[in-house]
Amino acid sequence: MAAERDPEGRAAARPLLTDLYQATMALGYWRAGRARDHAEFELFFRRCPFGGAFALAAGLRDCVRFLHAFRLRDADVQFLASVLPPDTDPAFFEHLRALDCSGVTVRALPEGSLAFPGVPLLQVSGPLLVVQLLETPLLCLVSYASLVATNAARLRLIAGPDKRLLEMGLRRAQGPDGGLTASTYSYLGGFDSSSNVLAGQLRGVPVAGTLAHSFITSFSGSEVPPDPVLAPAAGEGPGVDLAASVKEWLERVCAHLGLGVQEPHPGERAAFLAYALAFPRAFHGLLDSYSVWRSGLPNFLAVALALGELGYRPMGVRLDSGDLLQLAQEVRTVFRATAAHFQVPWLESVPIAVSNNIDEEELARLAQEGSEVNVIGIGTSVVTCPQQPSLGCVYKLVSVGGQPRMKMTEDPEKQTLPGSKAAFRLLGYDGSLLLDLLQLAEEPPPQAGQELRVWPQGAQEPHTVRPAQLCEPLPSLAESRAFAQLSLSRLSPEHKRLQSPALYQVALSERLRALVDCLRGGGPL
Repeated sequence: MAAERDPEGRAAARPLLTDLYQATMALGYWRAGRARDHAEFELFFRRCPFGGAFALAAGLRDCVRFLHAFRLRDADVQFLASVLPPDTDPAFFEHLRALDCSGVTVRALPEGSLAFPGVPLLQVSGPLLVVQLLETPLLCLVSYASLVATNAARLRLIAGPDKRLLEMGLRRAQGPDGGLTASTYSYLGGFDSSSNVLAGQLRGVPVAGTLAHSFITSFSGSEVPPDPVLAPAAGEGPGVDLAASVKEWLERVCAHLGLGVQEPHPGERAAFLAYALAFPRAFHGLLDSYSVWRSGLPNFLAVALALGELGYRPMGVRLDSGDLLQLAQEVRTVFRATAAHFQVPWLESVPIAVSNNIDEEELARLAQEGSEVNVIGIGTSVVTCPQQPSLGCVYKLVSVGGQPRMKMTEDPEKQTLPGSKAAFRLLGYDGSLLLDLLQLAEEPPPQAGQELRVWPQGAQEPHTVRPAQLCEPLPSLAESRAFAQLSLSRLSPEHKRLQSPALYQVALSERLRALVDCLRGGGPL
């Protein structure tokens, strides 16, 4: 019933969006009489993505919705019965029908927090059978959300604070769910808006979009607007035939630019006119359907100046091909010259948007000092995360019945940290991040100004630190976005470097380190 009241709950995940071995283990737990043993799992990653030194924690709101809606329907149980052994005790399926997450507790990094290797994004505790069933869907909900939020944060760091970033990758996303997740969490990571209308409806992401080349090329120039008359923006005075005004302005613009009046494409001009009549307060020109200089720019100027006479201001232009940095510079030069020639100062600052397979390298060019680009649309490079397709999150058992559990393996990187833990983020006197501290849950929390002996991950000797303050641990998406940007601002420049960054320290308390050493050596707890 909860899912029916919350369409996002249905959209996030369903109980059978899982791996079959979760169900086979559930049967094993139930058959062994351990279904209700209290257990705790931790969800974390081992390496920062993209060769960087940080990640952003994301997906928590989807996890919460999923947990609230978690319930196996009759059809779910019937399907599980069809894939489990035919002699499975029917009482097991009755147990599954009664499951929910009312006995599950989740502790999590706040949405938008900086996250580092080994520090749990989620700590999930409750009945062993249930929290085991949650593994795959929680990993699915957190891993990609955190990956795309981190990718978006990197792109924002490259772009700087002033460029507007538009996510427009829905058509390139890995399916509808991937598209919605990418639009949501690229906004959390620092993008300003998305082209994805569903993300606006369901998640409150600001949406933006104008027109495509298909709209422009659909016009031939022979079309006659059914009603070309447009009232002044102030609402006072008689309406003006915008089509006639555009024709007059075209002659003046072409004379100013040294073009023949027949050179600009009539179909493109008809498309601009139609769009201006539909959106006089949000007119936008896509300049490169035919030729930026001989057609797109003069046609845009003619329509923009005709609108300007009525008190309207165009919202901008977009370039979608060629050397975007150079073209933007040259378009701005024409805007400034035309503004001076016709004495319309507002034309100088018309925003210039660009798009066309923009990756990190091209974004750095477009964001350099002196660039005239104002808005940057990025699709494939943000939603597909081409540098690294997966964050590699894991979900590991750390405690059963109050007793610590530790995975032993020949690969030291895959060994887990045992026991129920608490995580603290320690800050220096200037408010910058010092390190993240993992300790056993029963240990007293660190205090500001208190000297601590800690064991940085991989270190052979303990270090002593004295934090000046501690970070205080479901906000809205916009609040999470603001929190993510604040978190990033606290990260030192050497940790924010996108190439060869310094590694951020995650350390263990002395008691947790002692527990690890004890279990590695096979000693008594």
